[in-house]
Amino acid sequence: MSKLVAFAAIQGGYNIVSKAEGIYKRALETYGGSQKLEFPNTAYYLPIIYSLTGIAVKDLDSAKQVMEFCRKLLPPHIKKDFHLPYLGPLLDAGMAALFAEEIVEAIRYVEDPDFYQPEMEDPDVDNGKIWLGAADDAIMRKRGVEFVDGTAPGFAAIVGAAPDPATAKLIAEEYQQKNLYVFMAANQSGTTFTEQLLEADVQIG
Repeated sequence: MSKLVAFAAIQGGYNIVSKAEGIYKRALETYGGSQKLEFPNTAYYLPIIYSLTGIAVKDLDSAKQVMEFCRKLLPPHIKKDFHLPYLGPLLDAGMAALFAEEIVEAIRYVEDPDFYQPEMEDPDVDNGKIWLGAADDAIMRKRGVEFVDGTAPGFAAIVGAAPDPATAKLIAEEYQQKNLYVFMAANQSGTTFTEQLLEADVQIG
């Protein structure tokens, strides 16, 4: 694996965890440790954290253990003259970033409960609500059947944006023709894949 790629990914893990620590500290000071942390209308704990660590995050107090674990997971920075197999440290940095981001998302529901489109799969573009957020139990039951019976053979995860809206449209339509679900996240150069699809008049939701 490229040392440059490993360096950038590990540095990214540090940046994400540090950002999450700041958000967590602010939330703790604002709402107190008893503030619940959950994804609305779900019967599960924060799923990535719980499935991989067994830690049941119920409130800001219980999230402290996860934040401390994230910091411990971060590997040493890669030095110029330091050579080793990078995959293990890289995976640790990635897991730390995933756990930290899940805490950030849970806090977002506390700080900005109207950010996501609630309990619906279709976006409300006029009001700027184009993100679904964590799928609630009703959506999981409805869509889960399609993955079980083969109606939806799989999904594609798209992180960041395409070079332009036309390219985004081509990519999305190719996946739609294959009955694949497309999960979109993050931004690049000030835009997102979702916003590019809206600009290209592609139906989302």
